[in-house]
Amino acid sequence: MSQVNSFGSKDTLTVGGTDYEVFRVDSVPGYEKLPFSLKVLLENLLRTEDGKNVTRSQIEALGSWVPTAEPDTEIQFTPARVVMQDFTGVPCIVDLATMREAVANLGGDPKKINPLAPAEMVIDHSVIADLFGTENAFERNVEIEYERNGERYQFLRWGQTAFDDFKVVPPGTGIVHQVNIEYLARATMTRTVDGVLQAYPDTCVGTDSHTTMVNGLGVLGWGVGGIEAEAAMLGQPVSMLIPKVVGFKLSGEIPMGVTATDVVLTITQMLRKHGVVGKFVEFYGEGVAAVPLANRATIGNMSPEFGSTAAMFPIDDVTLDYLRLTGRSEEQVALVESYSKLQKLWHDASVEPSFSEYLELDLGTVVPSIAGPKRPQDRVELSKAKSQFEVDLGAYAETTTRVDEALEGTFPASDPVGTTAQDENWSDAPVVTSPSPAHASNPAAVTTADGETFTIDHGAVAIAAITSCTNTSNPSVMLAAGLLARNASKKGLKSKPWVKTTLAPGSKVVTDYYEKAGLNGYLEDLGFYLVGYGCTTCIGNSGPLEDEISQAVQDNDLAVTAVLSGNRNFEGRINPDVKMNYLASPPLVIAYALAGSMNFDFETDALGQDQDGNDVFLADIWPDAAEVQATIDSSIDTEMFTHEYAGVFDGDERWRSLPTPTGSTFEWDEKSTYVRKPPYFDGMTMETTPVSDIVGARVLAKLGDSVTTDHISPAGNIKADSPAGRYLDEHGIARADYNSYGSRRGNHEVMIRGTFANIRLKNQLLDGVEGGYTRDFTTADGEQSFIYDASQHYQEAGTPLVIFGGKEYGSGSSRDWAAKGTSLLGVKAVITESFERIHRSNLIGMGVVPLQFPAGESWASLGLDGTEIVSIAGLEELNSGTTPKTVRVTAVPSEHSPEGKQPIEFDAVVRIDTPGEADYYRNGGILQYVLRSLV
Repeated sequence: MSQVNSFGSKDTLTVGGTDYEVFRVDSVPGYEKLPFSLKVLLENLLRTEDGKNVTRSQIEALGSWVPTAEPDTEIQFTPARVVMQDFTGVPCIVDLATMREAVANLGGDPKKINPLAPAEMVIDHSVIADLFGTENAFERNVEIEYERNGERYQFLRWGQTAFDDFKVVPPGTGIVHQVNIEYLARATMTRTVDGVLQAYPDTCVGTDSHTTMVNGLGVLGWGVGGIEAEAAMLGQPVSMLIPKVVGFKLSGEIPMGVTATDVVLTITQMLRKHGVVGKFVEFYGEGVAAVPLANRATIGNMSPEFGSTAAMFPIDDVTLDYLRLTGRSEEQVALVESYSKLQKLWHDASVEPSFSEYLELDLGTVVPSIAGPKRPQDRVELSKAKSQFEVDLGAYAETTTRVDEALEGTFPASDPVGTTAQDENWSDAPVVTSPSPAHASNPAAVTTADGETFTIDHGAVAIAAITSCTNTSNPSVMLAAGLLARNASKKGLKSKPWVKTTLAPGSKVVTDYYEKAGLNGYLEDLGFYLVGYGCTTCIGNSGPLEDEISQAVQDNDLAVTAVLSGNRNFEGRINPDVKMNYLASPPLVIAYALAGSMNFDFETDALGQDQDGNDVFLADIWPDAAEVQATIDSSIDTEMFTHEYAGVFDGDERWRSLPTPTGSTFEWDEKSTYVRKPPYFDGMTMETTPVSDIVGARVLAKLGDSVTTDHISPAGNIKADSPAGRYLDEHGIARADYNSYGSRRGNHEVMIRGTFANIRLKNQLLDGVEGGYTRDFTTADGEQSFIYDASQHYQEAGTPLVIFGGKEYGSGSSRDWAAKGTSLLGVKAVITESFERIHRSNLIGMGVVPLQFPAGESWASLGLDGTEIVSIAGLEELNSGTTPKTVRVTAVPSEHSPEGKQPIEFDAVVRIDTPGEADYYRNGGILQYVLRSLV
């Protein structure tokens, strides 16, 4: 509650006979030119002004915001609530449980550790598509999910009873972001403070980067690390700089045959190319009113793929209509409308706010598209997908050759496939990766367990998945997929037998409207049976391919593909057997299941023949936009939402019958391999330990550009021959029960062992090696070792560690374990060319200092090879209460360095960007800072 009210902003709003205390943004000079998102921040500061953490000068700085100025003013943003999914949420609750014990050990009251802002978790990341293509796939997958995750779910049930204002949406309900927009989001919040009822904008932070989906509902929110989410739950504001805001003007209308997915892939490519990291994006203009709420949510969802912090749509009549459709009360809708209009948060297309930068898209220019094979921003027009696949295949199928040889379609008789011009000292002809079809082919015969025989090759679609929050919340693309399936089925078409077909909607409402529209049966005819309500393929929970197909892929080193309606397609993420991954709309997912290959041109290649033997092309079965809209209008109603969400926190009989521990502190089970007490507070005292310089460090990894948190953070299946697999073996866990890293996020021992263990990680301390390996310089020869094993040897020797990286280090999901694992491996500093926002912040939150090479320099340009002994001087300046702009890095040759190597020195930029972050670093991390503050 505001204790100062410097601007006299406190007022009363009466709606439907109820009075609400509000803090008016129009009390601050300059408010009228601010974008929607900054008005939300302005209200936040007015309401929380206390003269200490939130001051008059911060509010004035926001009112006098200069759009083109580089962000330099720190503000303290207090989110209204926190949303979590279970992969990233479980460690949050584990840490809160651990903090309760630490508070008690320091002489405080354990119950002080309690969410002070509403916290809601949706268990959506644990279901795996083990079974598919059968009518009982959903039921069996849920049963298996409970068998694998019983310990975690019992722990979460304890948390729901032990912590106030913490609610859990049980398994089998939906995806967190879809549940958020359909039920959890309020648009306008209310609470009683000192006996007075307040109204204020709904804002949130979430432990999943796609929290931005709720931006489509006019709710300002974004993904943070679990570390920051815990602090927000405990009443700590999010320290941030007033950002730049990119205005994105929408005009025109989506053409026939183009989907919302095509629009969002186009916007993703545009904004990633423009550069919006650390910025807000805000959509405006006459075209906004024509964008349905589901499309707005689809666009907002992809904000992490653009790189922006948030991707906002303002509140308008479209917002209100969606709130009504999804079952919000008329009282709530009336409050949202009245409050938004009072606070100038209502969209007025005739008023153009000031923006830092401007982009524009005529929706009429968008064409059908996919994105891949490894990044969401790599958009490919569908009409060019086959030719682009042939180009991209070269990087995955080892068919690189010279331009002149490729044109002739032959290799020299003496040259094996896979040699390059450089290998053979050929001419200076450029090397290309566009093999002719003759050399791209590598067919493998497969006979399945039920006796079916077929041949697969490079480009075969091994997985076709309608999955992920991005699209499953959008009836236009989901019903388009259902209608396409109907049309295909009536023509007698079938999905190819090697395609794993899965349907994982974001909420039960989707299957309700499929049923009402009469489309379930047609989807099932093509193999798209329900496998679960949750985030499956997009996060690597695609489940295994059939054994025979998997074996053929591995034996023949086939570059097979996955097509999914998701938001993430990074290397090594979707399935260990699948090298190339493509994002596509739900109807195109079905189309590719029918085609069976990425090496396919929908304009000229037939999908199959109908009952009369006539060729059937995609254009013949693509549903008409008018029919899609008519189906939406006739198949979706408010009752579906009110029915499905009536008992959303209750769960099924499995959930309700779980044995639930009691008590304010958790009784840790030393035998558990799922939930263990982490070491963050071991030996902690009330006094901070002074910051010290880093001396005598070794390089654990030397990495290139675009190393994502998916490369760093443990994810996917646990391999038997990995350190994590060894740990589980030692603890008596059968290989069949390893489960995934995500399911074991509450056990730091497993997670440390899986950090930097991605099968596609390229640590350039080693030549030609992929995976979680490094050189262990504690050995005489600096021999190859697992990263975890080497880190243990370094820590035993008391040797600190550093990591060298390239550009955009840490982009990808906002995963706390990418930072926690880095810290627990003994890494003290990460030195890169540039950082992604969330990961940089999370590193500080775990006591790791993020540093950048001098502008224009890299480890390569400076001559660093990773064999050096590294020291970093100047960090101790933090003890004086200031943050140094740069520190001196010295890298001297070691016994493992090449002969004649010289010492290298340079000034690295310290990326501790705000005073709040400096406080966290001085305390050894954000959790230690919060704990000391509460005690």
